[in-house]
Amino acid sequence: MGRVLIVDGSSRLVISCYGLLPKQILFAKTDEEKERYYDKIMQYNGLYTNAMYAMTKTLRKIEKDQHITHMVICFDTTRDTFRREEYADYKANRGVTPEPLKQQFANMEDMLREIGYAVEMSDTYEADDLAGSAAKLYEGQMPTYIITKDHDYLQLISDETSLWLIQTKQENADAITGKYAAVFSTEKKYCLPDKAAQITPDICRAEYGVRPEQIPDLKGIVGDSSDNIPGVKGVSSAAAPLLNEYGTLDGIYEAIDSCADDKEKKALSAFWKESLGIKRTPMNALIRDRDTAFLSRRLATIERDVPLTHTFEEMSLERLSEVKRDEQYKKYGFKSI
Repeated sequence: MGRVLIVDGSSRLVISCYGLLPKQILFAKTDEEKERYYDKIMQYNGLYTNAMYAMTKTLRKIEKDQHITHMVICFDTTRDTFRREEYADYKANRGVTPEPLKQQFANMEDMLREIGYAVEMSDTYEADDLAGSAAKLYEGQMPTYIITKDHDYLQLISDETSLWLIQTKQENADAITGKYAAVFSTEKKYCLPDKAAQITPDICRAEYGVRPEQIPDLKGIVGDSSDNIPGVKGVSSAAAPLLNEYGTLDGIYEAIDSCADDKEKKALSAFWKESLGIKRTPMNALIRDRDTAFLSRRLATIERDVPLTHTFEEMSLERLSEVKRDEQYKKYGFKSI
């Protein structure tokens, strides 16, 4: 039986880039200092290749080790997506992409297309929207896996789709895998990708305190500093208990709105403290930042109905051209691969 792999290509290329940077750049304190050492980055015929090389090597290893038969690779093309139209400060905290990495994004996308991989991109949607739509369309056809370092993808986990969540260190991944070893009993014949922890619905609930489908509601409350999603200020530890009690952000606010006066709100806060273990009431913060909470949830919700440009058959790795692969590897000097 085959296996589908959905790759967060943007995340993968960034990880690959920083994993193969010279120490002088890794330890540089300013952008100007980093630029002085750009000439030490892996290059071939004047093209930067460190990220491309590492990502290519990783994908080839995963294809083989995980018995992948179908693959789609999703990339971001811009930060000016529909989310920024709704919230101008979305991802406003992100810096400018360094030129060596920016160049490799374009070249990596072209190389993958030339070889025959299914590459999905959009000027309106992000890579996670494309990945979510692919999972919705294809997960029923065979076991589906998504690989990324982005916790937003937790919401895409289902009984048919597992997440290979990349950790900063191998020991972190090993700790999660060991903690939930019993869950992986049916996966024993496959090793996990390097630094990846496999997250299933049960593991998501145990590790992050909420079910996969509640992740957008969770981020509606706690926000997401990496994407500059504000959430509700001053409320974090109370989020999971509240969602476990009421199910959704709407349910939480329905409970608040059902209070006729301050006396009933005080009683509700007392219930949260006594029954849910919430020591410091988030009542005032939730009321104050109500609109921000729902905005944050919308920003954190992955779209799952984006039209894709590839069919399931076009994701098959049997369609790849080994002649084109050879040409592309030679073009970028990937002799060891």
